[in-house]
Amino acid sequence: MKEIFDNPTSALDGLLVDGMFIAAGGFGLCGIPELLIDAIRKAGTKDLTIASNNCGVDDFGLGVLLKTKQIRKMISSYVGENAEFMRQYLSGELELEFNPQGTLAERMRAGGAGIAGFYTKTGVGTVVAKGKELKVFDGEVFVLETGIVADLSIVKAWKADTSGNLVFRKTARNFNPPAATCGKICVAEVEEIVPVGSLDPDHIHVPGIYVHRLIQGQHEKRIEQRTTRAAA
Repeated sequence: MKEIFDNPTSALDGLLVDGMFIAAGGFGLCGIPELLIDAIRKAGTKDLTIASNNCGVDDFGLGVLLKTKQIRKMISSYVGENAEFMRQYLSGELELEFNPQGTLAERMRAGGAGIAGFYTKTGVGTVVAKGKELKVFDGEVFVLETGIVADLSIVKAWKADTSGNLVFRKTARNFNPPAATCGKICVAEVEEIVPVGSLDPDHIHVPGIYVHRLIQGQHEKRIEQRTTRAAA
């Protein structure tokens, strides 16, 4: 049995400290741990380093932590639709470490698998490789990237059982599985918690051994870019 909490504030109790490193799942506003992010905002934890594909939008997702100046550094692959993210970076208020998208996902996965580093061709010959070790394999140059191990992982899943096994729904799977595994502690917010044995073992995306705390909640599921067309 995993620890199951009534609300996101209690789920994060005793875990938050200033200056900590957090890995957050999600892509744009899809599959983001919105309840846990808001609880971090309310806690006022500051000087955070956050690894996440992007930083939400100005008033939702990780963007709310930018607005309150609680983030010191972002490790991301995409600035996205967040004007405040761009403003803080260009003004020197926010440190930004750009990662190619696949590299960032693999850094999280590697950290969760206990792999200290890996070589990739992506980024060779660009600023991404600046200051990093280069090595030649079969006549081609590769750059060494290090695995990410965060103090805390926050993710959002569709379902969990009471042992913490997680299932993500469609594209909301995105960065959530690697983010979940690379934290020393993982807190997952889910739409539904079911008894052990309710989930098909072949459909589980993250085994419960990686998950330490659970919360079930109601989610807004905001759409980042709503695109419509006139009726025929």
